[in-house]
Amino acid sequence: MSRVVFRLPDLGEGLVSAEIVAWHVKPGDWVKEDQAVVELSTDKAIVEVPASVSGMVVSVAGQAGDSIAVGAELIVFETGHEAATVASAPDSPAVASTSVLPRHEPLPGTARVMASPATRRRAREAGIDLAAVAGSGPGGRVVATDLRANSAVALPGTSTAFASAATAATAAGDVEEIKIIGLRRVIAQRMVETLRNIPHFSYVEEVDVTELEALRVHMNGNLRSGTPALTFLPFIFAALVRVLHEHPQCNCHYDAERNMILRYRAVHIGVATQTSDGLKVPVVRNVQLRGLHDIAAETRRVAAAARDNSATRAELTGSTITVTSLGKLGGIASTPIINAPEVAIIGVNRAAERSVVLDGQITIRRMMNLSSSFDHRFVDGADAAAMIQALKGRLEHPTTIFTD
Repeated sequence: MSRVVFRLPDLGEGLVSAEIVAWHVKPGDWVKEDQAVVELSTDKAIVEVPASVSGMVVSVAGQAGDSIAVGAELIVFETGHEAATVASAPDSPAVASTSVLPRHEPLPGTARVMASPATRRRAREAGIDLAAVAGSGPGGRVVATDLRANSAVALPGTSTAFASAATAATAAGDVEEIKIIGLRRVIAQRMVETLRNIPHFSYVEEVDVTELEALRVHMNGNLRSGTPALTFLPFIFAALVRVLHEHPQCNCHYDAERNMILRYRAVHIGVATQTSDGLKVPVVRNVQLRGLHDIAAETRRVAAAARDNSATRAELTGSTITVTSLGKLGGIASTPIINAPEVAIIGVNRAAERSVVLDGQITIRRMMNLSSSFDHRFVDGADAAAMIQALKGRLEHPTTIFTD
């Protein structure tokens, strides 16, 4: 018999720690090599960590919500001939336990269910049997929205679905304590750090998108069968490419450690995306090399990947400027928070018909506000206003979106 200490590996991206989201094993469980033993959350993604060896779990470090440093002891295994004998014995309770199954291996007589670690965790917490849920994601993958639609599909042995229990607790006047862990805690920490460290300057400008709407409707009326309709976002992204070429100080990162501004030639736009886990910012890379429909398709792809937790770490990092839109819920104005280390963010508010004065006459036009925020240390107010005015000009005269 021998003991193996498994330490938290280097997860890349300069990360020095990770937060425990959920343990899949406990001391005394038997596991096989490559079986998922723990879910960890970084500021980029939720990842599953597999067992490095086959054997018995002796101890685990920490519980959900605890932070573990890279290189610190994460889990201790006991391996050896006796462990293998016990694990393979026909009458061993460990064989009957699902904990001895390798990663992704289904229980005998059941089909493999495709779902992200976060979705599996939410299913466990809600007492939902994933095998009974019809997945609407790619290849039948179960996503968060499927869980909400199947909240009454309880796991065997559970008497009440999570949603029902929460409702009952609320009706009884009880207070439900919810520990802030995982992505939600990362978001909270980053928001506090951003507002503490970056002096925000906000600027709101109204844009007449009547002509842009006419172009959008015309282009959507001539789409090939099966091609999704264009929204305003692809046009805004395409306009931003040309505007940022004229105002490169807004397409930057601030490297605080080196006290250096990194000015980018390429335009990588972050798309603020609301998910069931919280706000994520997947990235549409090299927008300057993409056509309008390519921008639209890639925006949909990375946003969908963020929502179903299939986005890679690379797809969630590297943006040089962020665009955030609440679509029909966009309101009149907002004060978006900068996605550090970027220095600018553009908020797209709702487009709606309003009475305006045009050429001395009151008329109805489709108007939309742009709410932007800038890092006032590196972007002066005049430069910020000039940048948004340039974007406004191209959107109000949409043919200029496609010309220099």
